[in-house]
Formats: sequence, structure tokens, C-alpha cells
Amino acid sequence: MADDVNTRGDARWTLVTGASSGIGLEIARAFAARGRPLVLSARRVERLEALAAELPVPAVAMPTDLAVPGAAEALVAAVEARGITLHTLVNNAGFGLRGRLSELPARDQAEMVAVNVTAPTILTRLVLPGLIARRAGGILNVASVVANLPGPNMAAYYASKAYLLSLSEALYEEARPYGVTVTAICPGATATEFSERADVGGTKRFTGNVMAPAAVAEAAVAGHLAGRAVVIPGAANRAAVIGARLMPRWLSRKVAARLQG
Repeated sequence: MADDVNTRGDARWTLVTGASSGIGLEIARAFAARGRPLVLSARRVERLEALAAELPVPAVAMPTDLAVPGAAEALVAAVEARGITLHTLVNNAGFGLRGRLSELPARDQAEMVAVNVTAPTILTRLVLPGLIARRAGGILNVASVVANLPGPNMAAYYASKAYLLSLSEALYEEARPYGVTVTAICPGATATEFSERADVGGTKRFTGNVMAPAAVAEAAVAGHLAGRAVVIPGAANRAAVIGARLMPRWLSRKVAARLQG
């Protein structure tokens, strides 16, 4: 549906960042299938508008570049200006960069940290107090299986996902007494545009078990609505996380370096 929608306060509105493609787009579809009206955010306005028109629920497209300082605050203000009360926040927007930290452009890495770390932190800070006050709703953060490893050749990206996983687990405990659920979804290799932008399509991590984004999204939404703190979709990914936690750190560093080689 187009964005000329009824924004009554009792609707369970869900804001999805990075909704123009990949996991974010499929998460939006998964929430729409459950009757949730949606605020769709990403940089590419044409894709957002096409998705909003496709969905069987009220949907508002709000183009945003979360790498820009102040963008997260402006997005929440725009949502509130429409009279929308959020029930769920999905921090999905993010991207990766492959290469040595000492060689990758500093500006590109700063933008990645802004999108992967700063924006979800600010959005969570702005949305969470309202959820706690209403004692309902939740936050779904898209982390990664690599949050459990150090990441030579993608050091800042791996670190950004480790941050998001740690933040999510801590907030799960803080918010749970108020009936609010904070969930981290930790997908492995997924068939999205991420691999092209991050230049990892030919690496060992993306030549084996690659999941469909719709399967990842369904696991994420179902796990979040079931009240889970962490969701790892796919048996192979769950096995990989267990292995990463059991192996010595010196070995996990070497394994990760080979996967990104």
C-alpha cells in the first residue's frame, strides 16, 4: 500500500532499516505477512516505494542514509511527525568492507561504523524508552555469525557485529522485565547484495552454505516474536558458532583469516 495511510496509535508499527533489499526487505515482508504496518527506510527511494506498494499492509517509505550524522535522529523525528507510534524496531541496515584496516579508505570505514554501530545504537536509545513505558514491543538487531570471531581482513566489520550482538544480549536483560524483547539475529553467508559490496563473493565463506534471505528473515521474525535473545538460522551456522566459541582464540583468528582470504 502507498504511504497515504492511517497512522492510528494502536497499530503495531514496525520500522525496518535497510529495507530496500536482502534480509531487510524479507523481514519487512515477514512482518507484513503477520499484519504489521511498516515504516521502510533505506537510501534507495524507488525500491522503498515499490516495496510499499507491494505489501498488503499500510507502509510508509522514509528514505534515509544512516551514514550521515544526525540521520538516525531525523528518521525517528519523521516517524513521530507522522503520528506513528513504533511497536518494533529492526536495525538491519549495514555493510561490510574486505581488506586490511591499514589499507581500506578511512572514510569508508568511518561510514561503515556509523551505519553498523552508531545508527542502531542511537535508534535503539530513541525508541526503547517508549517501548518500556508501554511495556510492549521489541527491537530486532541484525548481527552475524562473525560476531563470535575476530576478523582479519575484515577487522572493523567483524568488530561492528560483535558490538551489536553484545549490545543486544545486554539489552535483552535490561528490557525483559518490562515486557520488551531485544533479539539479535546472527545469519551466516546469505544470498544478498552484501557479498558484492563487501567483495567477499569469491571467498570460502560464500562458496559453501549460503542461505536464502527469506529463510533468514522468517527465522529472525519468528524467533523475535517467540521472545528469544539470539537467533542463529541454519544448522550449519549454529555448528559454526559452537565451534568458534570452543576453539582457542589464536586458532579462531587464523580460521577467520582463511575464510576472508
